[in-house]
Amino acid sequence: MEKVFHLGLTKADLQGASLAIVPGDPERSKRISEYLDSPVCLAQTREFHIYLGFLNESPVVICSTGIGGPSTSIAVEELAQLGINTFLRIGTTGAIQPHINEGDILVSTASVRLDGASQHFAPIEFPAVSDFHTTSAMVQACESLGITHHVGITASSDTFYPGQERYDTYSGYVRKAYQGSCAEWQRLNVMNYEMESATLFTMCAALGLKAACLAGVLVNRTRQEIPNVDHQAVEKKAVTAVLKAAELLLSK
Repeated sequence: MEKVFHLGLTKADLQGASLAIVPGDPERSKRISEYLDSPVCLAQTREFHIYLGFLNESPVVICSTGIGGPSTSIAVEELAQLGINTFLRIGTTGAIQPHINEGDILVSTASVRLDGASQHFAPIEFPAVSDFHTTSAMVQACESLGITHHVGITASSDTFYPGQERYDTYSGYVRKAYQGSCAEWQRLNVMNYEMESATLFTMCAALGLKAACLAGVLVNRTRQEIPNVDHQAVEKKAVTAVLKAAELLLSK
């Protein structure tokens, strides 16, 4: 098999791996790989930093996606071509419900499709939903580790500023369609904002792949906009949970 276009890998490079952990941050890929046995860097190209390691002797891929749906769709497409059928997204997030605290873990069952990339895979009426069994493993992992977590719907936006109704910007302007949108999502019990899950969920559901998403809360926007927590501690908690979920899935 020839190398896939962007990741520059062949199926043989993945050593039979069927599960990938997909953070956004390339540096987070490296940090996650260090939790695995015998980690090796397979490639570093643009936003895609790819590592292979072993979890209880099973090969696991870690591949960063960069920020947003378009680059996420590239990573998922090319990893699927290489034999990956299960995608565990790990990220950080801003909560918008008052009862959620910094450092909590959020497990997304579905996403509000505020992106554009997902519409290249299915019409807007098609739901952006996670895979039930894969998401259940995320929840079970949090429960077994005693991690405070919340399960529900995420708003997934292509933009960090207007799509998430942030006014602390160069212009201070949010177009009319998004003015008041945060309050509406709160009213509809949406937990948080992030930028990849709508594309990931829609794409995987449409293509017959499995996906789940877990995120550590860095800030609760009902209280403040700028995070004031230990980022490393939140990341470590999220990584521990996603690796436990991977272990549960690979043991079945």
